[in-house]
Amino acid sequence: MTQKRISLTQYLVEQQRVDGLIPGQLRLLLEVVARACKRISHAVNKGALGDVLGTAGSENVQGEVQKKLDIIANEVLIEANEWGGHLAAMASEEMDGIYQVPNRYPQGEYLLMFDPLDGSSNIDVNVSIGTIFSVMRKPEGAAVSEQDFLQPGHRQVAAGYCVYGPQTTLVLTVGDGVAMFTLDREMGSFVLVEEHMTIPADTREFAINMSNMRHWDTPVRRYIDECLAGKEGPRGKDFNMRWIASMVADVHRILTRGGIFMYPWDKREPNKPGKLRLMYEANPMAWLVEQAGGAATNGYERILDLQPTQLHERVSVILGSKNEVDRVTQYHQGKEAPGTV
Repeated sequence: MTQKRISLTQYLVEQQRVDGLIPGQLRLLLEVVARACKRISHAVNKGALGDVLGTAGSENVQGEVQKKLDIIANEVLIEANEWGGHLAAMASEEMDGIYQVPNRYPQGEYLLMFDPLDGSSNIDVNVSIGTIFSVMRKPEGAAVSEQDFLQPGHRQVAAGYCVYGPQTTLVLTVGDGVAMFTLDREMGSFVLVEEHMTIPADTREFAINMSNMRHWDTPVRRYIDECLAGKEGPRGKDFNMRWIASMVADVHRILTRGGIFMYPWDKREPNKPGKLRLMYEANPMAWLVEQAGGAATNGYERILDLQPTQLHERVSVILGSKNEVDRVTQYHQGKEAPGTV
């Protein structure tokens, strides 16, 4: 007997109707984001045929060279969310300030933050890239300001990402575990393929840019040295290294089979707390990982408890299998990990 296919819309309606987990406005907002991701997926799939490869000859607010697809994805997400009454304002990694939704309807209740195309360096070589998004409630009050976005990650009401790879896959949490959907192009909709995703507490895989080893701080160097020592070392087991250089692809691997992802502070830019963006990358990914039973810290404290001070704040990120993240965090805190002699 063929199992009934559940679409993203059906899943969200059920979350709203039976479990009461999401209000109607939030459901509609998530459906709009999913439709935008389908459009971005279509543009990514066309590649050179759609004239979307290469650089755009401009820089984003962080001074990074923008790819054509960065700009296209950003515009798709803005345009898709302009026409509903669900949203008050948006913020993007690619934009300097916030974008207030035109006042065609009564002001929406939610704020949307997104990295329109994570892993831009992989676009031209046909390696998985993705879109990351985070939703928070708008604080009470008529006007929307940048300050309204500066909420700690534990106040998120929805978070997820869409990875554009061999399949287009949407991963989502609304605070009741993590669900995964695959885009069925024949149906034209995302279909549920797994609920309650779980990250194993232990792992034999780590993801980090090894070329930066000479710049790492002592706790990170210690942890990786132990992994590299293999069976003969203090960990008593061999580890494999994986590094895609696309956070959304690396985290997707961890959510599906475990592992630890590290983008730590290093000595190249000692005044910057990290490389990744707290609001657009670290917060949504941290919540997804925690909802799947993993952990996420900046080396010293839980990422979801960090209080943002600016829209484009950066942070060190260590996330994935709980026991591994705990070990690295304890090394940063000057403690010995369990079982360490």
